[in-house]
Amino acid sequence: MTKLQTLPAAGGDSAAKSGKSPRRRESRGNLAFSRSARIKGLIKHAILIIVGGVMIYPLLWMVISSLRPNDLIFREPGLWLNNLEMSNYTDGWSALTHPFGHYMINSAIVVLGSIVGNLVSCSMAAYAFARLQFTGKKLFFGIMLLTIMLPFHVIIVPQYILFSQIGWVNTFWPLIVPKLLATDAFFVFLMVQFIRGIPKDLDEAARIDGAGHPRIFLRVILPLMVPALATTTIFTFIWTWNDFFGALIYLTDPDMFTVPVALRAFVDSQSATSWGSLFAMSIVSLLPVFLVFLFGQRFLIKGIATTGIK
Repeated sequence: MTKLQTLPAAGGDSAAKSGKSPRRRESRGNLAFSRSARIKGLIKHAILIIVGGVMIYPLLWMVISSLRPNDLIFREPGLWLNNLEMSNYTDGWSALTHPFGHYMINSAIVVLGSIVGNLVSCSMAAYAFARLQFTGKKLFFGIMLLTIMLPFHVIIVPQYILFSQIGWVNTFWPLIVPKLLATDAFFVFLMVQFIRGIPKDLDEAARIDGAGHPRIFLRVILPLMVPALATTTIFTFIWTWNDFFGALIYLTDPDMFTVPVALRAFVDSQSATSWGSLFAMSIVSLLPVFLVFLFGQRFLIKGIATTGIK
């Protein structure tokens, strides 16, 4: 017992003789670790800032170019602005057959119809795949997923022939009606995954109260699908607003042009292109997309994060 009691004292005497404290060693180690962590954090942030600057440079250049005279846009390609030219916005707004707001209204009509169509049709199709039991359910679901990998250019010819035979070319119907038939399989799959995360006990409780599938869908499932519906709305708005190929195929009358096709009208292969007006109206057309993404970002993140994780 005496030997065991003397051992700590001996260790303490040796530590005292050496003049080193374990706490000092730990504090020095923590300081070194914190310094290295700060240096690594600064390097990571510097890399992110550089990469972010490279990615945002084209957008900044377009904004600066929209405020320059037309003859100096490509002569001074930097971001330094010497002369402020606001006439690009006024000239670009009235440069085409109609004011540019007319084409924004056309795009808004197509976007609104597409959003309503996707929300109604895709949510109903998703409920059927997630909750109903019918013959060939897995087969149809697999075919639906295969359509995601099918390029749009493959089906554009038969669709154009069909819509031309029923007289829908040069109207908004070819751009809106397919959305009412749940043709966007990505949104159907997104909602299916979300509905599968909702407990089936809620369905059973509603069924005990005498509710059928329509009432369960409208009163139970649909109110809980707000994040998925918001995600569908945001993506549909962005994709439809920026759709150039579909509008270019089906819309030939300048009165029916949407924003992307109207921007294409600024580029003339036979005469000089008004680049300043083009960049100015491009900035104007980006404002709705920026505002929708800004105010709907939290719904977008919540919808993607909760899909398939519950």
